[in-house]
Amino acid sequence: MSAGSILFGQTPLVSSRGRQDVLPVGRALEHRTHLQPSAHRRLHTVSASASQSGSATALSSAVLEAPAETRQTSGRHTSTCEPFKPVTGPHAWYQSQYEDVDSYSYQFSAADIVELAEAVADVRAKGLELKDVKKSDFMLPKLGPKLVEFRDEAVNGRGFVLLRGLPVQDWPVEDVAIAYWGLGTYWGKAQPQNRLHHLLGHVKDVNPPGGWENPVNRVYATHGAQPYHTDSSDLVALLCLKPAKVGGYSTWASSYSIYNSLLQTQPELVEALAEEFYLDRKDEIPEGEGPWFKLPVFNWYKGNLISYFENSFMASASRHTDVPEMTELQKRAIKAVEELADSAELRMDYVLQAGDIQLLHNHSIVHARTAYVDHDDEPTAKRHLMRLWLAPENDWELPKAFGSRWGGVKVGDRGGIYIPNTVPRAPLDAEMWEVAEEKSKA
Repeated sequence: MSAGSILFGQTPLVSSRGRQDVLPVGRALEHRTHLQPSAHRRLHTVSASASQSGSATALSSAVLEAPAETRQTSGRHTSTCEPFKPVTGPHAWYQSQYEDVDSYSYQFSAADIVELAEAVADVRAKGLELKDVKKSDFMLPKLGPKLVEFRDEAVNGRGFVLLRGLPVQDWPVEDVAIAYWGLGTYWGKAQPQNRLHHLLGHVKDVNPPGGWENPVNRVYATHGAQPYHTDSSDLVALLCLKPAKVGGYSTWASSYSIYNSLLQTQPELVEALAEEFYLDRKDEIPEGEGPWFKLPVFNWYKGNLISYFENSFMASASRHTDVPEMTELQKRAIKAVEELADSAELRMDYVLQAGDIQLLHNHSIVHARTAYVDHDDEPTAKRHLMRLWLAPENDWELPKAFGSRWGGVKVGDRGGIYIPNTVPRAPLDAEMWEVAEEKSKA
């Protein structure tokens, strides 16, 4: 089994000995706190008979078979979308279409690595701060056009791309960060990811007070399970520097296919998800805004179905006295989205290895991460991913309601979390909150 293999029905884990062990998905999902362990999944293949016809969120046979239109992933946006009608196009995909990891991944070639190394050297020679590096500072004559194609596939195609083989174990972390940032300039403008104004983020357990159970903490800074969600950016890119000792599996699903299934089986839940939900800002409050905001999960705008799903932010919103508790219908709807995202028919699994980059489109994809066990006996080996939130120049138009969370809706310059009196930063490692907040002050 190769280092980048993808399994369905069994989940590969990276052991401390550097080889891959296999853990059944039913056991792997026990690490999650937001879902019950899923039913056994057949390796590589899924049939209609595998669906749980008695379940409230079961996929019907009509929905199980992906429409012919969704099988093409040319990168051209061909989806059709009208409120409360089925959606088609490359965004509405199913797991069975992408059982082969090679169907959605790109392996960096030796020539690519040489070109990247030369671009990194150019940045170093110019003495630029990482946050100030622009696309024009990071010239990639041959690889660059491919990167633009990957961006277009993420935005207007299936919504996800995997790149493999960045030499993170061979290069100094400074060079890795420059290379990753430089790649990101071909995908969009970097946006701040937290109250520290981190443009280069770090998904790493920094053991914040209260851990993942503290509603103020962002789960990515803990080892806890990250429920299915979308980020407050058009694109999210994740570069794996070091995987966990056990767990930390990356999973994702098409929000278009989730919508189609709910429309077929439980249309009343689609109606509920099209209404506004209260969402907690987790004390990351922009100037002129309150401690919470409101957005529907499903938003139709100018021919697109735009999803915004953030269960942990929805669940903690009621800690504010002026926010009502969710209705039972809303709770049912959220549970249905999670169950469908985690179903064998829709869910993709992948264990990010060192040097892998995952690029996802938040408007058409929900993603999650299982809890993990870290290398506590080897602090330098702790799980560590670099993250970019990106605003591409060719993304979809958004309704004005997104502006409250995204700091505006201008294509190419939106998304992120803007806190007063902070300055943009691109640290090379994760930081403890109380130390980093002092550094982030203007």
